This record gives sequence, C-alpha cells and structure tokens, in this order.
Amino acid sequence: MIIAKLNNLRIAPRKTRLLVELLRGLDVAVAENQLRNMNRKPAGPIFKLLKSAIANAENNFKLKKDNLFIKEIFVDEGVPLKRWMPKAYGRATQILKKSSHITIKLEEKIKSLKIEEKIKGKDDKKDVKIVSSLNEIKQERKHKKITEQDTREEQTEHEPSKKDIKDLSLKNAGSKKLETRADKKGERKIGKFKKLFQRKAI
Repeated sequence: MIIAKLNNLRIAPRKTRLLVELLRGLDVAVAENQLRNMNRKPAGPIFKLLKSAIANAENNFKLKKDNLFIKEIFVDEGVPLKRWMPKAYGRATQILKKSSHITIKLEEKIKSLKIEEKIKGKDDKKDVKIVSSLNEIKQERKHKKITEQDTREEQTEHEPSKKDIKDLSLKNAGSKKLETRADKKGERKIGKFKKLFQRKAI
C-alpha cells in the first residue's frame, strides 16, 4: 500500500468528495487526465497529491506507473476556522470555514516480486500450518517428545558420564600403585592383581 496525505486543505469536505468519488478504482494515468480537465477548485490540490503518491511508489518501492491504480481515496473533516459576521439588531453570527484531510492509497494491479521480498525480509515469520482439530497438535507434541528422548538416550550411550570417568581414573591410579610396589615375601604379579604364595614347612 503506497499512501499519500494532504492535511488542512482550505476547501470544505462536501466539495472535495464530489471529485474524490469519481476517482476511486481508476488507473493512475486515467485519473490524472480527468483531474487535468476538471473545472473544479479541489482538482488542483488532488492532482498534486496523486503525483506525490506516484513519486513515492517509483522512488521508495521502485514500481511502475502503468501498473498502479487508486485502491482507496477518502476525505475527512479537519479543524474549522471560526469567524463572526454582523447581523441585524446588533447580533453576530458564527461562520465556520471548514477544511479537509485527503488520503490516497495506491496498489499494483499485478503484484511484483520486489514488494513480496521486502515483506518477507521484514517479517521473517515461520510457515503456518492449518490444523483441523486439537488431537493432531497433541499427537505431534507426543511424537516430538519421543524423538527427543531417543536422541538423548543415544547420546548417553555413546558419551560416558562424569561418574564413569572418575571411577576409571581411580582404578587406573590404584593399579599403577600396586605395580610399582616392591615384590616382598614371595609376592608375585599376575597382570594387574597380586597373589600371595606361602610355602608350608614340612
């Protein structure tokens, strides 16, 4: 949506709406031609506003003028200026000099890829999945939990825990101490363990 606004135009909203209703839904080029040939006071400011909206589309979004049309155009009432006019018998009557706010919204007839890429870059939202019932969501969550548990068990099987590492280190230290001790009183080394052999006197 390419938006352009004109605030505090010193013309009444009733007069500007007569022109605005003719332009709604037209192509940009057709609307420009109509505003050039209209013999109405609001035609000049609305023509300038339309040009600024086209410039926004071409410079900011790099869109083509031929592919644009007026999707929305509406007039809101602005703050009126209060003036006074003398009347008979020494009275004073109020005069309201009304103003209007005009907004134009342009869109493309055929959407280009440039705008879609910009929207994707800003949002970066995940793909939304349409689900018919809540049971499907519950089943998916259960399936995810089961898969996560399986992966954790596989990791624990391959990777030893801290307790196992400590036990192995203590066993290795104890075996080294036994091997380094001197062989006394007929002690004999068999692998990592030792056995005592005593000869009986006959």
